[in-house]
Amino acid sequence: MAFKDLSQGIKISVSRSITTSFERYMSNIQWDEEQFDIQRFVSEWQEYIQNHSSWYSQVSDEMKADPEFHQELAAKINEIIEKIFSEKPSDEQMEEIESLQKQTGKEMDYSCKMEAKYVIEQLKNA
Repeated sequence: MAFKDLSQGIKISVSRSITTSFERYMSNIQWDEEQFDIQRFVSEWQEYIQNHSSWYSQVSDEMKADPEFHQELAAKINEIIEKIFSEKPSDEQMEEIESLQKQTGKEMDYSCKMEAKYVIEQLKNA
């Protein structure tokens, strides 16, 4: 059994767990791409899925031990990270950031929608 054989619901849950963990990880390193470490991210993701994801318990131990499954998960992680970085910030986010930067006098760079969300949170708390 391979990743593609999992139910649609489990595949969506896997994707959501990667996205949630990635957002948390990037927030923890303050979106400093120089600090990004894929091994550390994967480690944090594994901790997250073991303790907070319902899908993890629905996958057999045999499948979890399968190297092919791990390769497919690695490909899924890369695909999702690539998608996150390529998703442009919304017009609303850019307008809000511009307004918050004027209010706070603090300039922050951002390049994708998820990072823009982080920047908005930081500027609101500045």
